[in-house]
Amino acid sequence: MPLNWIDVREYAFNSFLLLERFQLAMMLAYGSKREDKQEWQRAMGIALNANPAVAWYFKHRCPEHASFVDELVIAAPNSKDVRKAEIYVLASAEDFITYTTPEVMVEKCDFIRGWSKERLYELVDLNGKTVLDAGAGSGRLTFAAAEKAAWVYASEPVGTLREFIRNKTAKEGNKNIRVLDGLVPELPFPDNTFDVVMSGHVVGDFWDEEIAELSRVCKPNGWLVDCPGDSLDDRASEPELIKRGWEEIHYIGSFGKDVHCYRKCNVK
Repeated sequence: MPLNWIDVREYAFNSFLLLERFQLAMMLAYGSKREDKQEWQRAMGIALNANPAVAWYFKHRCPEHASFVDELVIAAPNSKDVRKAEIYVLASAEDFITYTTPEVMVEKCDFIRGWSKERLYELVDLNGKTVLDAGAGSGRLTFAAAEKAAWVYASEPVGTLREFIRNKTAKEGNKNIRVLDGLVPELPFPDNTFDVVMSGHVVGDFWDEEIAELSRVCKPNGWLVDCPGDSLDDRASEPELIKRGWEEIHYIGSFGKDVHCYRKCNVK
């Protein structure tokens, strides 16, 4: 389903050179399982054949998929409409491509531009706390928390987004934000580090593993918070969190749609 965050026609195929290894690996692994597998593989082959630097990057960043990349290129038919193939592939990875231009992401993504920091403050007391924003993205939650918390650690696996947060931190003169690399299933912190561990649009691929890791780095009786932004569409309740004991808080967002936030005291 198209996200419609950006117009991928405005992006060069070289945007893939800004992606991280885990993003490329996910995209290539899914390439043989897609519903549009044949069309996607054909378009990817055409695009990679016309962009050998990107093909080289894919193979060297993800050597486990190198043979698949070679197969796509070898099988690529001759095409006069390379740009059409490039746009098809760019659209198939729209979320990852969006992350290459965080400034556009902040302006265009509904869950960022429509969201109010007061929604976070209603969920949890951040005053004087040490806070982790897991999967920080462009820093929506990070910068809101930094207005009240003692320290906020923004853990984000995408380099372009980390640099965006760092640049904004420096520009705004924030002294209590630290930015570092880290995937949610493998957070680079000791046990029981944070008073509050928050996230939004992060948990959901591997519920038990991800929640276990968020809980691990949260102090006993600290708070776990899931705070998605506002949406142009109604957001349904998340039964996977509810059945794991998370409290649901509902509100009508800035676009007039249902939004659900969640929190849980980290009892150990």
